[in-house]
Amino acid sequence: MTVYIQVSIQYTPLNFFSKKKKNTYMLPRLSPLLRTLPSTSSSSVTPMALSLARVTPLSLHPARTTVAFFHGHSSPSNVAFVSCRSDESRLMRSSVFGRRFHALCGGEEERVLRPSRNVSAAAQRGYRKVRRRAVKRKEKELELNVSICIEDELPDDPEISSIAELLRLNAPMLMKSSFDSLKDSEYKTRDTAIEDIGGFGSIELSILLCNNEFIRKLNKEWRDEDHATDVLSMSQHVPELKLPILMLGDIVISVETAARQAVERGHSLLDEIRILMVHGLLHLLGFDHEISEEAEEEMEKEEENLLKSLEWKGKGLIQSAYDSENNSNLNIENSDDRKKEGSLRFYKPKFSYIFCDMDGTLLNSKSQITLTTAKALKEALSRGVKVVIATGKTRPAAVNILKMVDLAGRDGIISESSPGVFLQGLLVYGRQGREIFRRNLEPDVCKEAFMYSWEHKVPLIAFSEDRCLTLFDHPLVDSLHTVYHEPKAEVMPSVQHLLAAAEIQKLIFLDTAEGVASTLRPYWSEATKDRAHVVQAIPDMLEIVPPGTSKGSGIKMLLDHLGVTAKEIMAIGDGENDIEMLELASLGIALSNGAEKTKDVANVIGASNDEDGVADAIYRFAF
Repeated sequence: MTVYIQVSIQYTPLNFFSKKKKNTYMLPRLSPLLRTLPSTSSSSVTPMALSLARVTPLSLHPARTTVAFFHGHSSPSNVAFVSCRSDESRLMRSSVFGRRFHALCGGEEERVLRPSRNVSAAAQRGYRKVRRRAVKRKEKELELNVSICIEDELPDDPEISSIAELLRLNAPMLMKSSFDSLKDSEYKTRDTAIEDIGGFGSIELSILLCNNEFIRKLNKEWRDEDHATDVLSMSQHVPELKLPILMLGDIVISVETAARQAVERGHSLLDEIRILMVHGLLHLLGFDHEISEEAEEEMEKEEENLLKSLEWKGKGLIQSAYDSENNSNLNIENSDDRKKEGSLRFYKPKFSYIFCDMDGTLLNSKSQITLTTAKALKEALSRGVKVVIATGKTRPAAVNILKMVDLAGRDGIISESSPGVFLQGLLVYGRQGREIFRRNLEPDVCKEAFMYSWEHKVPLIAFSEDRCLTLFDHPLVDSLHTVYHEPKAEVMPSVQHLLAAAEIQKLIFLDTAEGVASTLRPYWSEATKDRAHVVQAIPDMLEIVPPGTSKGSGIKMLLDHLGVTAKEIMAIGDGENDIEMLELASLGIALSNGAEKTKDVANVIGASNDEDGVADAIYRFAF
């Protein structure tokens, strides 16, 4: 839900900028959103319309809250809400980015009746007139109009909505404090195009909360800098127009960048947005820290003064930026792009799908999913990213493991009705969990392998959809169930019985890592030739699968079935069996514990599986 709030504040200024100076014209600060002002002669044009025209042409429900705010009362407790007006929705499309906004104002029109002037009872009855005392002239009140907008692409998040509500009070307080502070100031570098606010009937300011993509486009279009930033200020004040309204302009704040900076600087998101709002307003009032060192010092000083006077936490933006640059403990390589746990709701996903391996990737060395990794997966799901398991495991094994961290079922990553790639791509399930591909090993290859297993007493497991079959019990066979969560192996009386029991998709030999590398892999690579293919996901296991099949080919088939392109996916793996998957994906991430061949083809090498590598990849690269 997007929100638009307009606040009107009245207070009595303290003869702001009494020193008259030559007329100077403040050029738009960072890069204004230039708009043609509607003709004030039209009856359909209202101050509201003038205000809306500045952010971009928005789709809005106009709403106004009028607040009595008299000079000297800076505490929110002294703000009295006078009236609220809600009109019907009027929709307009943005001509800039096609964004849509709307405004909310609750309730029907409410009015507070002000007491009428007292009428003398004597005058009513015709008694003689008495000499009246001179009425003290009331000081002129200045109306502050503040528009608060939330950009449509930001999530419907309670914290963002709460911050927008607080800005209804904070922004007018900041404006009042800044005007009073500048009254007696003698800054040398400030542009004085705005010098006498007492000459205006009202002052207007808009504040837009947006995401990184929105502010990046603004930054590119108006400043020719193609990157996101924290805050942009766009002046709308044109002195030569001699308008009765001082249109300060727009302050655009990226909530995504603000959230990251809040974490780095050790305060709340609200604190950071207040700091950015102070910085943005000072730009609109003529400060510019980029023109000289003296100008930077003056703006930094005024930032500190305002934050201190309002009792808001944190340092000014200029000082905070210097502190970040000078912090020798800040690891730029590892911290630039990593989002805070729990903050993904502020960020836009870069990918529609994340394909993730299990053993050695999603699972740590204890074959467990840590709580940190589970939390990252849940956050990704909550932001609309679909996580698809691509593993050598059976589907029941994957379900059992993810069930332990509450990620199995219809609202989790995996269920009997979700897509997935299993048994190294030999079983692929599509929409509603329906099987869309199956490939079996040749019976002759299976027979030779089990004869070898019986003769050399090397444990061998046959995988048949959701079943595991073997010829004899062995501790390594048991570990496949107790450690790796595969279905408990059924012991068959003979090779003939085993082959007749089910169609076999793949075989796994279990031995020591040395035994696999020195004996099993060389032997079976030669023995199978073109009839099968040998792969390794774990050092102490050797898998025999049908030729021409792989996890990568299974993923291609699933993507075609779902109508998804490779550009929409990020893939995370570690083993040689993940190579094709990582090469296929738009972004392939190999964990640092992975095979060297896998890391050679990856776009990025991430943290290890014992360092929550999947969680780190999600927080760093997926949003």
